[in-house]
Amino acid sequence: MHTLELLIAGQACPAAGGKTFTRNNPLSGEAVTQAAAATVADAERAAEAAQAAFPAWSALGPGERRARLLKAADTMEAHQAEFTTLMVDETGATPGWAGFNVTIAASMLREAAALTTQIGGEVIPSDVPDSLAMGVRVPCGVVLGIAPWNAPVILGTRAIATALACGNTVVLKASEQCPATHHLIGRVLNEAGLGDGVVNIITNAPEQAGEVVGALIDHPAVRRINFTGSTQVGRIIAERAAHQLKPVLLELGGKAPFVVLEDADLDAAVDAAAFGAFFNQGQICMSTERLVVVDAVADIFAEKLAQKAKSLRAGDPRDESVALGTLVNRESVTKLNALIDDAVGKGARLASGGPADSVVMQPTLIDGVTKEMRLYSEESFGPVVAMVRVKDEEEAINVANDSEYGLSAAVFSRDLARAMNVAKRIESGICHINAPTVHDEPQMPFGGVKSSGYGRFGGKAGIAEFTELRWMTVQTGPRHYPF
Repeated sequence: MHTLELLIAGQACPAAGGKTFTRNNPLSGEAVTQAAAATVADAERAAEAAQAAFPAWSALGPGERRARLLKAADTMEAHQAEFTTLMVDETGATPGWAGFNVTIAASMLREAAALTTQIGGEVIPSDVPDSLAMGVRVPCGVVLGIAPWNAPVILGTRAIATALACGNTVVLKASEQCPATHHLIGRVLNEAGLGDGVVNIITNAPEQAGEVVGALIDHPAVRRINFTGSTQVGRIIAERAAHQLKPVLLELGGKAPFVVLEDADLDAAVDAAAFGAFFNQGQICMSTERLVVVDAVADIFAEKLAQKAKSLRAGDPRDESVALGTLVNRESVTKLNALIDDAVGKGARLASGGPADSVVMQPTLIDGVTKEMRLYSEESFGPVVAMVRVKDEEEAINVANDSEYGLSAAVFSRDLARAMNVAKRIESGICHINAPTVHDEPQMPFGGVKSSGYGRFGGKAGIAEFTELRWMTVQTGPRHYPF
């Protein structure tokens, strides 16, 4: 059993009243984590601790902030085995996915460290004689990060790394599904010597999520909010923040289209589609959800992908012989089974996999999905991918855009100019040509359009999200006034 308290002002402390909650392993049902269940008062204490730490952290020179963030990256890598154990226990992830999480998260900290000297501004020509006018980027204050469970080390670190590089202090609201994994991020940063209160970690029981998050959004010290998670919850957070006139960065749901044109390298497309659809059991915001395949190659593509899917086996993530782990909970199983039954009941063909009676679901390909089926439009967030057949390139583009979501996309064609023209017409924040929809690098601008959210994490794009742009002037000579 992993036990943990809140992390506030550099100190581990129990929740008010000593309340706790338990997280169970999704496969065994065994209790694996007992975590402090924060109250509104605890959330407010965390925001106040971050506010108290802000003046000193924001005043540090870029070299010192960079050095501490680089040390944090090394410290995170040193804790890889612990992160892996926690992720496997709490989310049913495979050890490989957990290790990859730590590698990317450490890279995010190093990328953030490199940004400390990139937070610049500009001199702006002024019509006022002898006036030196500037646009200067400055820290916002306290940043609230709310991270999900599906890539917990990556997304928990992403929620706070660039904010720290820009001179802000942070409160990370951990996911109820992986409290110990997210708490370890805070311990790592604290161990690296960022400073007491620079990073604060709040864990809460599921039934208290709304009031805890609401209190953090409403707190006067909190100046920016970022959230990665479902579109449904993202809307609630955006509305609450809008009432407080606080900017929000949202990375929400997806229904990523994967377009296969008739001149595509089908073997390469199959490999990319299998990875994009089934990696981490399809529980990734940018997972391939819709295969949009031109009729001329649809039969052979479906056959090849079905064979590939059947060669992948899901099971106990501790079993080294399995490629895929488990779903995060039984609620996901119920939802996915309903999507499969609906599609098959309305005429779609089950090409591989199928409904499951446990959190272990085998990779599932549903061919012949049409608009009347729930799977056409609803995000599955699991190892179930819909294949939609289209007559030509134009219809493929129309189907790719026929979604409320717009996060990631992919286009496969041997004609790169053609593929680029198709990609330009797809409504998404991210699009990859001859590569999978699942791809993440710390320096890249990451985010979506439409119901997939707004704003961008990653690299220099993140600086604008976590700083204020101030207009400042210096009068270097006499100034004339009309009176």
